[in-house]
Amino acid sequence: MAERSVVRLLPFSGPEGKRAHLITDGSPTPLSLLADRIESQQIETATVIVELARPMVGEAAELTAGELRWIAGRLIESLTDVLNIAESRGQRLPEYEEE
Repeated sequence: MAERSVVRLLPFSGPEGKRAHLITDGSPTPLSLLADRIESQQIETATVIVELARPMVGEAAELTAGELRWIAGRLIESLTDVLNIAESRGQRLPEYEEE
């Protein structure tokens, strides 16, 4: 039986901002477990940022342009992390089998 190879997009980048990948047989490794923890932390951070941003962009909010740019920057950072996680997990989903 051929050994299965799993490629995982990691939730952090390598040198010079290049995307980092882990190639394994699909079993848990220290690096894959670290990646799981980082992904979980990134999702939790995104949740907190969204909750903080909601009142900042509401009708009653009176933020300066600088404050709006700051919260927009944090939202973009969090969205980028979450999109990376979604891409990584999507790549690891098994293909549908044709009937």
